[in-house]
Amino acid sequence: MGTPDGAPWRSDPAKGARTLVRLQAEPPAWAFADLRLRRYHAADHATVLDLHREGLAQVGLRPGDGVYYDHDFFRMEDIYLRNDGEFIVGEVAGRIVAMGGLRRADLIPGGSARAYGGYAPGSPVLDVVEMVRLRVRPAAQRRGYGAAMVRALEERAGEYGYRVLRADTTELQGPALALYRKFGWKETRREMIGGITNIHIEKPLR
Repeated sequence: MGTPDGAPWRSDPAKGARTLVRLQAEPPAWAFADLRLRRYHAADHATVLDLHREGLAQVGLRPGDGVYYDHDFFRMEDIYLRNDGEFIVGEVAGRIVAMGGLRRADLIPGGSARAYGGYAPGSPVLDVVEMVRLRVRPAAQRRGYGAAMVRALEERAGEYGYRVLRADTTELQGPALALYRKFGWKETRREMIGGITNIHIEKPLR
């Protein structure tokens, strides 16, 4: 299986050839080296919430800063799995070490308003989707797992027919920003939230 434009994805052979392989269409599943990616299950809730909080704490983000929020983790079905979105976890030896999601851009408000738990039903038009909650457990970083997750989610966004992928990260999350840029995402704007610079990026899918 390839990227949304149909080209197979492989890492630079000089760095050791590793391939993101689609194992099944529905529910989606992939393999990358020793990482297995699959759709989120309700039983994963406590683990992914912990991974989310661990990832933000690693870069100094915390509740009350206007950037940190986690209310979507308590509406996973509504926001991700029943609304033209996706949420994927990555496991090594049965342990979740990575995750990432796709959600319709019209479901959660932007900027600091997100911290207040806003949610609204989406429109019937599939246009823009956000890549969110991209996390890799600190002990499992620098193994290509984040890149594999980005590619898998880009593939799913293309399958849904979205036109544009968007994301945001902070200047505190340099590795995440570098990863997005590696795959052709472009910065569109910056905003200050609670003294933290939030960076908005996007990538056209068609």
